[in-house]
Amino acid sequence: MFCQTNFSFLQGASRPEELVRQADFLSYTALAITDECSLAGVVRAHTLIKNQQLDLQLIVGSLMRFETLEVVLLCPDKAAYSELCRVITNARRRSEKGHYQLAEWDLLSLRHCLLIWLPQGCEQDAHWGAWLMRHHQGRSWVGIQRHLVNQEQRFIAHCEALAARYQLPVTACGGVLMHHSERLRLQHTLTAIRLNQPIEQVKGELLVNAERALRSRDKLSKLFKAPWLAESLRIARRCTFDLDSLRYQYPAELVPEGKTAMQHLRALVQAGQQRRFPQGVPADIAQIIDKELALIEELDYPYFFLTIHDLVCFARSKGILYQGRGSAANSVVCYCLEITAVDPCQVSVLFERFISKERNEPPDIDVDFEHERREEVIQYIYHKYGRKRAALAATVISYRFKSALRDVGKALGIETTQLDYFIRNVNRRDRGQNWQTQLAELGLQSESHKGQQLITLVEEIMGFPRHLSQHVGGFVISAGPLHDLVPVENAAMAERTVIQWDKDDLESLRLLKVDVLALGMLSAIRKTFALIARHTSRQLDLAELTRMGDDPQVYKMLQRADTVGVFQIESRAQMSMLPRLKPSCYYDLVIQIAIVRPGPIQGDMVHPFLKRRNGEEAITYPSEEVKSVLSRTMGVPIFQEQVIKLAMVAAGFSGGEADQLRRAMASWKKSGELMQFKEKLINGMQQRGYEVSFAERIFEQICGFGEYGFPESHSASFAVLAYASAWLKYYYPAMFYTALLNSLPMGFYSASQLIQDARRHQIEVLPVCVNASEYDHHICQQHDKFAIRLGLRLVKGLQRHSAEQLLAARPDTGFSDMSALQRLGLPANTLESLASANALKTLQGDRYAARWALMDKEHTLPLFAGHSVAEPASCVFQPDDMDDLVEDYAALGLTLGQHPVTLLDKAGKLGRFTRMAQLSACRHKSLVTVVGIVTGKQAPGTAGGVTFFTLEDDTGNINVVVWAGTARAQKQAYLSAKLLEVKGIVEKEGEVIHVIAGRLIDRSEILGTLHSKSRDFH
Repeated sequence: MFCQTNFSFLQGASRPEELVRQADFLSYTALAITDECSLAGVVRAHTLIKNQQLDLQLIVGSLMRFETLEVVLLCPDKAAYSELCRVITNARRRSEKGHYQLAEWDLLSLRHCLLIWLPQGCEQDAHWGAWLMRHHQGRSWVGIQRHLVNQEQRFIAHCEALAARYQLPVTACGGVLMHHSERLRLQHTLTAIRLNQPIEQVKGELLVNAERALRSRDKLSKLFKAPWLAESLRIARRCTFDLDSLRYQYPAELVPEGKTAMQHLRALVQAGQQRRFPQGVPADIAQIIDKELALIEELDYPYFFLTIHDLVCFARSKGILYQGRGSAANSVVCYCLEITAVDPCQVSVLFERFISKERNEPPDIDVDFEHERREEVIQYIYHKYGRKRAALAATVISYRFKSALRDVGKALGIETTQLDYFIRNVNRRDRGQNWQTQLAELGLQSESHKGQQLITLVEEIMGFPRHLSQHVGGFVISAGPLHDLVPVENAAMAERTVIQWDKDDLESLRLLKVDVLALGMLSAIRKTFALIARHTSRQLDLAELTRMGDDPQVYKMLQRADTVGVFQIESRAQMSMLPRLKPSCYYDLVIQIAIVRPGPIQGDMVHPFLKRRNGEEAITYPSEEVKSVLSRTMGVPIFQEQVIKLAMVAAGFSGGEADQLRRAMASWKKSGELMQFKEKLINGMQQRGYEVSFAERIFEQICGFGEYGFPESHSASFAVLAYASAWLKYYYPAMFYTALLNSLPMGFYSASQLIQDARRHQIEVLPVCVNASEYDHHICQQHDKFAIRLGLRLVKGLQRHSAEQLLAARPDTGFSDMSALQRLGLPANTLESLASANALKTLQGDRYAARWALMDKEHTLPLFAGHSVAEPASCVFQPDDMDDLVEDYAALGLTLGQHPVTLLDKAGKLGRFTRMAQLSACRHKSLVTVVGIVTGKQAPGTAGGVTFFTLEDDTGNINVVVWAGTARAQKQAYLSAKLLEVKGIVEKEGEVIHVIAGRLIDRSEILGTLHSKSRDFH
């Protein structure tokens, strides 16, 4: 049976796993997964068969169409597999993303693949029959399908005649598009989506019955002649290729001639030791280095480390800041290779996390590069290894609620305006009211036939792949042509190619990838270093900051939750945790970053940890084995590695079982596979003397970590950047804020919020000025202090090339008048944008006068060149503060004038309310009214339907907690308000202050046309 999965996008109506399970249930001997010009679905089928030890043979293949030829290519061996990958790659690379273009040469070049020809019942069948007999004799079959359609017997007779004429054997074929007949409606819907027409208009293109589902062997024996079925078994016996036989080899050119890879790696580590430890390597660290190098040699991973080292050397040579992370990245070897700035003297290096020999895990190293310069590293890889040997891993873009509702709704003929209304008003974060119920409240007639179809089909299609996209930076680099290993195709972005497998597929086959990722904070830190060097002559880098040790003043700032702009600990949830956890050293910061995650929160680990840390609860361990795993975190599992290790030391999991547990944790909400480990885990702990309650609690914690567990190795690397950004904010705030502003978009806060925080730290911020601003924001001296001058990049509607043209022509003394600016020949809309941003204030008063002056074109006429022209009549309109405020937000997205809350309060439009700065004086549980601009909404999946609002008034940010019931009852204000008034109750826990919302009042109408933006549901 050859099958197309849902990786034959908008054709196949079942997942690879569903097809495999159904084939096993029906007692099939073999199943061929043959997506069209693709191998994207085969790994998932292979993984399920392997993990569940199913007695089902997987045949790897692909369906191809060329002119009037339709053929299924199957892989009997590794040579055929490489051949098929090459053909798919060629066909995909010739065409734009999502399409393919076969050439006859591709098919002629096949020497190992088996070909099942699917005749089309047209005149050209005779040509292709002769062609197959001439070029592929002995490896070709005529495939006959039985789908019980009109005139099928006549078509079968035609196929049999072709087989006899060209001496080709006949085999039975399924042409399967779904694992079960119940998926027929979904397959019809997918067809309509693919054709971009409602189902009613494409009836002629739809399947007429459900015969393209997997059918019982009994039914097949009645439909197909016995010799045809027997031939399909003979084909299956010839197909012995197994995906596990694939072997990955790293490129060897990184090793100097005359040296082995291991010798070269040892030499690089030796040289790095002298740089990292100029006073000499401590004895314990030297011992760890020896152990790590021995393990790298034993497991044959030197090329992996050399490949990563080569990339960071390139980045360093170009001045690109980077930081490695991952279990292997936090090794002393990687510290010596300068892959990471995590000082092993500062954090205890757990050897078993480096490369888990016991679990047979490959090394894990991700390298984050500056987000603005990561492309340079990517192009270096392509240039060094070529397109044939390097490509990005794929990311499967799947249907989520909004895309599913829109596409299914259109296929069912529902008006686009109605679908947009549904999407805009459904609150997916309301745990107490599912989207189906909300659609009914919004006007969907859920009891009608179409309403029921919509709900059912949206539920079925969610999670289905829509298309393959490029991974954010996971590279596969091979010693030979990559298309021998996996098909390669074009990405949507120019100069990018991707393989057809995603990171999970690569991991399933134990194929290594190099992660080249982008991180905005690295751009900001590097720019901060550059500004410090320029204005103070002090040279800094990440490694130096970590070697300086923990600075008490920096940690005091963190304990106050003064972390706007600080990496990883700037969110509302992190700010609430900081005064409670009170980090005072680097490892505290490692825990701080990891603990405010869904894993520890869902596993109910946060409160026990805080109680133990504060001395309110005793630290106990049920055994020395458990203590060895949890002593670093006071007996509470915080990190993903800990819960996996617990399964091994406390429940007796083998290395392989622990690895399966880790994979199940990563996808358990999608697949539910984690539940199969519950009995083994609990029984294993009981047998080793642990109480049932402890075992069940550990399993619940493991479930909490499912999909969300944060590894200690990643947290340790992130903590370096969190500390570095906090240190820079404390000691060089003007440079830090300037660098952040020049690195946007990134992080958690907008330019407006960053500037307001800078001003709260007594940093003067100067406005955009056509005579004083550069394109980027820059540092200047103002009253013997560092100040920030806003850059032209902030002006909406101003193109960079126009800004650069203006700056190149600007005299050293600046433009003297409007006419000098007008004579530059800049587009009229560029000058108008500058005027609206009040950037021409030094030339023409306010923005209104500047716009009025721009209407006078006499200055630009040749007749008046070199002559003074009378000033135009001045603009009679005199703006007030609110006019300027609205204009500032429209032109710049921020204001340096009075805050909207200040102006509205002065105008008497807000009534009585309490400002953020006054909340600390309020009694716990007292009633309060607060007002502010909505700058953020967070609805974590672990918060039980709670949403955390951030309201900004003229004294700071207010944290508002909105319960699910409150949000549901006041949905309009909850979803839409820009200016929100909240009547609620103050709750205080130490220095943490929240307002628990009772009533939400949308006051947006009094803002007029103010263009404020909220960062919602991130």
